Amino acid sequence: MEPLRLCLCLLSLFASLVSDRFVALAAFSQAMDSDFTFTLPAGRKECFYQTMKKEGSLEIEYQVLDGAGLDVDFLISSPSGELLFSDHHKSDGVHTVEALENGDYMFCFDNSFSTVSEKLIFFELILDNMDTNEDPDDWKEFVHGTDMLDMKLEDLMDTINNVKSRLGKSAQIQTVLRAFEARDRNLQESNFDRVNFWSVVNLFVMMVVSAVQVYLVRSLFEDKRKICT
Repeated sequence: MEPLRLCLCLLSLFASLVSDRFVALAAFSQAMDSDFTFTLPAGRKECFYQTMKKEGSLEIEYQVLDGAGLDVDFLISSPSGELLFSDHHKSDGVHTVEALENGDYMFCFDNSFSTVSEKLIFFELILDNMDTNEDPDDWKEFVHGTDMLDMKLEDLMDTINNVKSRLGKSAQIQTVLRAFEARDRNLQESNFDRVNFWSVVNLFVMMVVSAVQVYLVRSLFEDKRKICT
């Protein structure tokens, strides 16, 4: 019976360690960034809100992907209504907000200066130092083992945290590069359509000029005098 009890104890300890490890992994896998792409109609202003806690950090990066001029007005204001950042007729920008108060921070994109062209806008939010309901270190309270085991688990969590931060940075860079690629592609397609349009116009003008020249040259050699017989 003693060996059976010992095996059961070891199995229960292993199950608790595995379950706590998965809980810690779930806590580390929470996404703290997001990106959006939307169309801003001409003469319109669109605002978004992000709830922040004091001492938190918010980084926002935006780009105008398509639209005449590739520019837009942008502003960020605090929950109390204080203007924190303001851009005028910019095609892209990056701003970092250090939250000094709790509440909803507002950021707006303004295309009211344009009466014809709509804008395609991409922006990304990165949140940092945001307190979560679960403490990633709570798993340590349920682990009862040797100091060597605790050290190995702490090293494992440090490695996971490091990998998570690097993966998040890589995903952020790839998202920004995709946004740059989309803007360049839209710009190239717009230039291509413009070149084709003016090429057709020039061809039409050349044909008209050629027809006029032929008519004028033929009119010079025509004898309009009447011959009496």
